[in-house]
This record gives sequence, structure tokens and C-alpha cells, in this order.
Amino acid sequence: MRREVSTSPTDTFRSRHAERAGRDNAALMDVLLVALGGTAGLRAADDAFADSMRRAAASVAVVRVTHAREPRTFALTDLAWAVPARRATAAALRNARPRAIVYSSSTAALLWPEPGAIRFDAPAAGNRPGRHGIWQRAVERRRFTAASLLLPWSEGGLAEAPVPHARALVAPVPVEPSGPGGGERDIAAITYGANPEKKGLDRVLAAWDVARRPGQTLVVAGAVGRDSDGVRHAGMLSSAAYRGLLRRARVFVTAPRREDYGIAQLEALADGCALVTTAAPGPYAALPVARALDPRLVGDDLPAALRLALDDPAPAYAERAREALAPWSPGAVDELVRERVLPALLGSG
Repeated sequence: MRREVSTSPTDTFRSRHAERAGRDNAALMDVLLVALGGTAGLRAADDAFADSMRRAAASVAVVRVTHAREPRTFALTDLAWAVPARRATAAALRNARPRAIVYSSSTAALLWPEPGAIRFDAPAAGNRPGRHGIWQRAVERRRFTAASLLLPWSEGGLAEAPVPHARALVAPVPVEPSGPGGGERDIAAITYGANPEKKGLDRVLAAWDVARRPGQTLVVAGAVGRDSDGVRHAGMLSSAAYRGLLRRARVFVTAPRREDYGIAQLEALADGCALVTTAAPGPYAALPVARALDPRLVGDDLPAALRLALDDPAPAYAERAREALAPWSPGAVDELVRERVLPALLGSG
């Protein structure tokens, strides 16, 4: 277990056991965060949440399941992650008694050894339909009722949660610009192609084939493939390199078949891209923002929306996007964690 404990003298959330001389540092722990590190996005979101709690002077330990088997069905895949999450949590609890446990994702909480709070982008009730969630949905209903607190990433995620459920506070993943704006936008369009079936990469490429004009290029980040006229595959990139491409792109285009949150879209908006997207089902936090900024760019006619975004951009789109993303700013999220989330987790609010 990787343990990081705040030693700030201003720790307003110090454990009630802190005054006991000779205690191991683990006894000072306020929050144990149980995380699943299956994707870079999940790891970054969990790290951001842990860091936000630390900035509020809470001591936080993170236990992370870094990998698991990937069977062919969602039902078995979720079990393959839930079992080691239970074991890792039980091992951590043998050495410490945190004031609060946060299971980061519905899957991490499915087989919990002790109740706690649940932080999630989307519940199994929404993204595990039919046989895909044959056992997860039933267990999740019990966990969401028994949880001390629900911490969905978005209002859409909460709306999909089974009812009745525990008290909930929406706590988004923070997003901010990755660098100064105003640079040259020499890339016509960019998309994120990891998990291409879910992200609808085939639909994006088909739309670009219709919409592109000579000399315009679509960059496909997060996926490998054969380059063609007007399409360049950038492959897997570091976060810094990927965000650098966003700052050079005029349009971010995506056609997800379902969107559980959409951090890539929020990052694109933060870095000044116009967002062209289908109205995908799921929590999709960026969708209402995109509609408010320019409803012409949201819909099923991706080629037409691409041409509008490139040829007739809405006035001050990037500036209005940054204003719309104020609730996702690190400062706003830190305030939410300090004033509402931690008091709810630790029983003081």
C-alpha cells in the first residue's frame, strides 16, 4: 500500500487518535481511498481527488489495484477487479483504522469488506445492461443503500444510480487549461481513439471522410492505425503531449456510443477546441456544456457539424467554454472537497 500522510499543523480533520503517543502513522489516517488503476484516466482522477483532500489538510492513504485479468465478459471482468480490491482493502485495514473509506468506482465497492463511501463516474445500473451486469446491478443496489456517502462525478451519474440510495454529493474531476491559449491552431480536428468501439472512432472517421477538405488533417490520439490522406494516428501519448495537441487543434470530434463522463471532451474545451459530438447516452458531463456553447455542433450529422465548426465558428467559443468550465476548476473542486465532501465523510457536516 502506498501511504501518504499529511503532517500539516493546521490539520482540521486530525484523527481523534492522533494524541496517543507512539501511534504508528497509519493511525492518523483520515481517509483510505481504494482505487482501481485500470486506465490512465482513472488513475489521474483518483490522484486528483486524493490530492484535493490533502490540500484540505486530511491525511489520505491510497491502496490501488493496478491490474487484473480481462475476461471476455463484463460480468467476469468486474469480478476480476472486485476480488483484488476486496483483498487490498482488507490488508490495509489490518494495519490501520481510517475514519472513512472511499471506494473509487462502483466495481471497487462490489465486494467491500467494510462499508464506506462510493465515488463513481457511472453505476452498473447504467453501463451494465442485460447480461453484462447480471450480478453487479443487484449487489450495487445493496451497496448504494448501505454506503455512508455517494460521490458521483456528475449529476448524470447520480441520475443513473439505483434508488433508494445513500446521501449524495456531486464531486467532479477537476479540469483546467494545460497551457496558455492564443497559439497557432494548425490542426483542423482531433479525436481520442482509445477504446475505439465505445468512442465511435469508426463513425468519426466516416464523418471526416465526408467533411474534410484538401490540406485538412484529423489527428487520432490514443490509438494506432494506418495513416491515410487527411488522417494521422498519433498513438498513445503522455498527458503533456496529448494536451499539447489539443492546444493546436481547432475542433475536437467524437461520436461515443455511450459516455460515462467524458474527461477528454472537457479537456478539449478547456484547451480551446470546439466540441463536435453526437448526443450520446450516459452521464456525459460535457454534453450540456457543448449544447449551450453551440447547439449546431451537437447531433447525428457529424459532417455538417464539422464543417460548421471549421467554417463558421460561434463567436468567442473558447472564452465562453472556459467560463462554463468554472465548476470543474481545481479551485472550485478544492473548495467543494474542503467545505462539503470531507465534513460529510468524517462526520462533521
